[in-house]
Amino acid sequence: MTTQLTTLKPKDVADLLAQGQAVLLDIRDPDEFARRHVKGAQLRPLATLEADPLRIAKGQKVVFTCRSGMRTAANCERLAAVVEGEAFVLEGGVDGWAAAGLPLALNR
Repeated sequence: MTTQLTTLKPKDVADLLAQGQAVLLDIRDPDEFARRHVKGAQLRPLATLEADPLRIAKGQKVVFTCRSGMRTAANCERLAAVVEGEAFVLEGGVDGWAAAGLPLALNR
């Protein structure tokens, strides 16, 4: 059976982050992350995700993101396995965040 994580809209994720209720983990490679990512996101590359345990405050939600949402959707089982509490996926990934007009960190 395939694990599915609940998808959250970018505005809802922005609200959770602003309230300190969630942490946003970007599962892309470091070079891709460096070019463009959600401000405040933490880099946790998919390739090394299981190697280092997540240190998430009790009660804090975890939201995973990638560029478009495809990698997070394809790896829900792996992502869910590393989280003890609630885990979600950012709808549309960083592209969806940008389309919603929310702030990005850009390497120009």
